[in-house]
Amino acid sequence: MAISIQKFSFNGFQENTYVIYDKDNCVIIDPGCYDKHEQDQLANFIESKGLIPQAMLLTHAHIDHVLGCAFVQSKYDIDFYMHKEDTLTLNSVSNYAHVYGFSGYTAPSLPNKELKHGDQLQFGEIEFEVKFTPGHSTGHVVFYNAENKFVINGDVLFAGSFGRVDLPGGDIEVLKRSIHEEMFTLPDDTVVYCGHGNETTIGQEKLTNYILQF
Repeated sequence: MAISIQKFSFNGFQENTYVIYDKDNCVIIDPGCYDKHEQDQLANFIESKGLIPQAMLLTHAHIDHVLGCAFVQSKYDIDFYMHKEDTLTLNSVSNYAHVYGFSGYTAPSLPNKELKHGDQLQFGEIEFEVKFTPGHSTGHVVFYNAENKFVINGDVLFAGSFGRVDLPGGDIEVLKRSIHEEMFTLPDDTVVYCGHGNETTIGQEKLTNYILQF
């Protein structure tokens, strides 16, 4: 099944928002669009492709990944998927958004769909296996598509690096376990789409990532 991936870099954290789509349908992952220009970028792309949004998915609920959630909810009225262990993380964003300059942040309604490890999701021709990968946040998950050999991995792995663990819910030992037991068991040619920066592959990170030094 042919599916495509569109990446946007949004907000001051340069967070990567993804639209995954087939010929008719799309899902929006980690909408970080904060201002109207960014919101229009996302909406105009979806409209230009004639896509019907089916769901909004979160890898995790740190501020940079959720700034556009309320906009997506109001624009499309679609199901909202998140792991329950990140509920506190999502709820806390309203308390500190102004500190990072996002005084106009609007909190979304809580997710109506709960993600669990091993879930099989399907939206049109778009398929994901959900893998629970805590350590950067308590409820972090990744979305793996075996057929097309890619994973939307949020802030677990980066090219040559890995997610920070100095935020609430961060734990280096838990993150190491997620990387070794979940991420590094994927095929080496799996493309890793990261929450910040460029793509990498599982094979490349197994060879060079400095998580291996810990």
